Amino acid sequence: MVPWNAEDLIFDETRFKGTARLFPLPDLIMFPHVMQPLHIFEPRYRDLLNDALDSDGLIAMCMLAPGWESDYEGNPTLLSHACLGRVVTHQRTDNGEYNILLLGMRRIRIERELPSPRTFRQAEVTLLDDFCKTSNDEKRSDLQAMLTRQFQEFLPQGKSMDGALKEILATEIPLGVLTDLVSFALPMEFQQKRDLLGECDIDKRATMLLSALDAKGLGKSGRNRRFFNTLPPFSAN
Repeated sequence: MVPWNAEDLIFDETRFKGTARLFPLPDLIMFPHVMQPLHIFEPRYRDLLNDALDSDGLIAMCMLAPGWESDYEGNPTLLSHACLGRVVTHQRTDNGEYNILLLGMRRIRIERELPSPRTFRQAEVTLLDDFCKTSNDEKRSDLQAMLTRQFQEFLPQGKSMDGALKEILATEIPLGVLTDLVSFALPMEFQQKRDLLGECDIDKRATMLLSALDAKGLGKSGRNRRFFNTLPPFSAN
């Protein structure tokens, strides 16, 4: 693997030109603040990665709209909300494929797809900012405490508890970051994760997650418990 560069972990939006390389997958929803391993083997996405590595390292992980199966090799319809990520490290295999680690940077909205001379798709995108409608810090603190507690209850305790994740939950990370970590880690329906990615209101995201946890009884039943690593298995394109 190519060593990490600390600068790769920082996103400078003033240098972003509003155009993104599109990496659509049918079964993966990426969130800001999380690290996703990816195995790149399709020629068009190897082309995409090479272009990213020669430039800003940015890739937009986007979602295929229902019905994509009939046109996967072409240009199936995309959902508008996506996550802009940066390649923080990569490894080229002997057969020309890649293993990479992609760090989610920002929520984005795909505005329009652009004509592309390359084998991969590109689009004009808008960066989306998180926000809070109210300045009620006490309410936000309560939401954070409830979400942290319920997520911890969902995870198995003891030696199988991932040390890095346990350490993260023990710190006072911003509520917006916490909601993204939990959204990524929890096993939820595609529609639920899609809605969470598309929601920029931090308080509303936290409330949506608490409702999802309550509805499924996650954390209250041993049969629902499953260990989630902060670094999940490689996802193949």
